[in-house]
Amino acid sequence: MKRAFAAIAALIVLLGPEFAANSPTKPVGVPYSWPTWALPFGTDHLGRDVLSRMLHGGRPLVLTSLAAALAGVLFGAAVGLAVALTKRQALMWPLDAIAAVPPILVLLLTLTAMPDRVGLVLAVAVVGAPLAARVTQAAAAQVVGRAHVEIAIARGENWAWLLGREILPLVGGTVLADAGMRFVTSVHLVAAAGFLGLSVSDSDWGLLIVEALPGAALQPWALLVPVLGVAVLAVSSNLFADRVARRSRGMLG
Repeated sequence: MKRAFAAIAALIVLLGPEFAANSPTKPVGVPYSWPTWALPFGTDHLGRDVLSRMLHGGRPLVLTSLAAALAGVLFGAAVGLAVALTKRQALMWPLDAIAAVPPILVLLLTLTAMPDRVGLVLAVAVVGAPLAARVTQAAAAQVVGRAHVEIAIARGENWAWLLGREILPLVGGTVLADAGMRFVTSVHLVAAAGFLGLSVSDSDWGLLIVEALPGAALQPWALLVPVLGVAVLAVSSNLFADRVARRSRGMLG
């Protein structure tokens, strides 16, 4: 049931533009119109179809969040593994410094210098990397002291062998589960960027939320639908991360 829910949510988000009946930018009715058969969630403050805007905004939100989460996890995991193998905590200090900066401030500073999708991906990846590094380091620390790892080190195996054959198979599930959590965080931050007016899409769900706020009393669906969309996407991702985490517990035991 949970897998079906997550799969349906992902399908709707990724294939949304193909299902949209109207343009996300052109008015199709009177502003703040209530739902009808033709417009299931009514119109926004400019008379645009709320459902069509949602369907067009889901794909860029997911792809941007996914790219940022993967970049942050890959970099953070690399640092965490390096710290676990070398015991050099100084490698973690730059990420600890980044973790001390509020995520919204990181977004604002990065997007001021790079006001495009690349800048948004970079900002969100930077925010997620410190915690990914800590999670990976904690998981790898339970593995590097095991006999098979020490034997491989004594044989003089290189880092590629140690990581690929001795450590990653045991911590990969934990890293993947953490990637699911980083994706949820990325979704929230990408939506927050749209809320702050730093979106990279005309139909960004965060942008939809902030645009709907002034007229929420007149047409609440224009506000509720994007809020629920972000919530459903986050819940679906959490279900996936929980499933991966349960499967990975036995690997470190």
